[in-house]
Amino acid sequence: MSYGLPKTIALVALLFIISQVDNRLSSLLSGYQPHHSKANTENPDYSGAAATSSIPNQTFQIKHIYHHGAGEHYKVHRRLDITPDFISRHQLEAKRFSGSDLQQSSVPDSFQDVSPWTAKIPLNVDPAFPFRRLEDRSPDTIESYLKYIHSDIANINKVELEWIDEVSPVPNVTDKNTVLNLAIMASNAYVGLPGTGDWKDVGIPWHNESSYGWMSDGLRGHVFVNEDESIVVISIKGTSAAYVSKLDVDGAQIIESLEYNNDEVTTLDGSDTVNNDKINDNLLFSCCCARVSYLWTTVCDCYKSSYTCDQKCLEKELRRDDRYYQAVLDLYRNVTSHYPKANVWVTGHSLGGALSALLARTYGLPAVTFQAPGDLLATKRLHLPVPPGLPSDWEHVWHFGNTGDPIFMGVCNGASSTCSLGGYAMESQCHSGKTCIYDTVTDLGWSVSIYNHRIHAVIDDVIMKYNETAECRMPSPCQDCFNWKYVVDDSDDKYKTSTTKVPSSSKYKSCTTCSATSSSSVEHKCKKFNWLGKCVEWEDDLN
Repeated sequence: MSYGLPKTIALVALLFIISQVDNRLSSLLSGYQPHHSKANTENPDYSGAAATSSIPNQTFQIKHIYHHGAGEHYKVHRRLDITPDFISRHQLEAKRFSGSDLQQSSVPDSFQDVSPWTAKIPLNVDPAFPFRRLEDRSPDTIESYLKYIHSDIANINKVELEWIDEVSPVPNVTDKNTVLNLAIMASNAYVGLPGTGDWKDVGIPWHNESSYGWMSDGLRGHVFVNEDESIVVISIKGTSAAYVSKLDVDGAQIIESLEYNNDEVTTLDGSDTVNNDKINDNLLFSCCCARVSYLWTTVCDCYKSSYTCDQKCLEKELRRDDRYYQAVLDLYRNVTSHYPKANVWVTGHSLGGALSALLARTYGLPAVTFQAPGDLLATKRLHLPVPPGLPSDWEHVWHFGNTGDPIFMGVCNGASSTCSLGGYAMESQCHSGKTCIYDTVTDLGWSVSIYNHRIHAVIDDVIMKYNETAECRMPSPCQDCFNWKYVVDDSDDKYKTSTTKVPSSSKYKSCTTCSATSSSSVEHKCKKFNWLGKCVEWEDDLN
């Protein structure tokens, strides 16, 4: 017995230690979260998505189409409701994906015999993705902020934005079928529309006689809604470049499908919105108004001299009411007015993808884009709110593309490029958010061709061909237009700075860390900006 007691005590002690280790391990495991779901869970806010938090799969169906005019018809803003009565009257249930603008092999087998107007599209949902975004994201507040910043670039140093951390549902971009179905939604925005008699004005009623032809000019968004209306997906239409659909794999047929008339491109196959698409492409993705050479007609008057451009002028042009960025803000305002409690996701292809990313950055929304040109240049010129200290796992903009697409890769430029031959100055290459790149050049032996930019090729030859989705990563450091110099020219009254007060309805604070110069009672202005929009030279006095 004298030797048994110490053994018993030692055994009890050992069991106690094992139980403590087991409890600690269980505690650690119960608190573990995957890297993509790191979030502030003390006060999670699903913004109306509680119904989706326990349901990973959601089914979506097209419910509305919004059209926002541009250029001459920029005041036209209308909505088409895709109701059962509308589908029946126009016999849309008989339409098929295979008979629309999509090639038959561009959609999964389960959608071959389904109408794009009645299809129920499933998406896998990550119910609790972490976001850092503005606390007040109402359209009135956001647009007043943008107006204040663009009234004088120096105002950006006088504003502090209030950010919050919360969780919200997003599409699962690691799920192949979800990425594929989002691409189908993006392609749906290109499908032709059946007539104009059922459209409703959702903006200022537009009765101008010159509004004839409004359908062929502007921005279009197709709106998909899940069954309980807790999630809305906006698919934004991309560039209607008719020549892309006529190209062979080397882009050799481009000249045959275009007509040039006073520097205007007229498509031969009736594609709509092409003229304003081209203007906005050249404004968003060129270094300076599509000033590639003296032979080019610019889309704005900001070019000053050799590789010198007026920064303030460029920013004003992007913010014009008849441009696509304002149109996409109006589109979001109308959709959220119709679905005030829903979570909004955005997607799009090409130009539509870039506009989706800009809208997502403006309002803190999840966006999944396909073959989008570099959007970082426009993001900086628009001074969109970017959250400070954002962890890479919290990035909510995902750009899918392939290495065979020169537009996505930022190499569709130069005098002999296909884009230049078509009159497109696609000079930007940097993306905001994460890039999810399929290396089709290495894996599939593709050559670099604009043929690989088409949504048909993305669906049929890329997403469906790979067994898994591309890994999404933060892009390497990137700089657009490094050889350009950006200055401010106040000689034109059109772009002179006006004094604007910070809107009282927003939660802006005076910047207490700003220099005494910018916070004093004497007005100051910036004399010279760098390409990032940051002032590098100040004048002492406006007078």
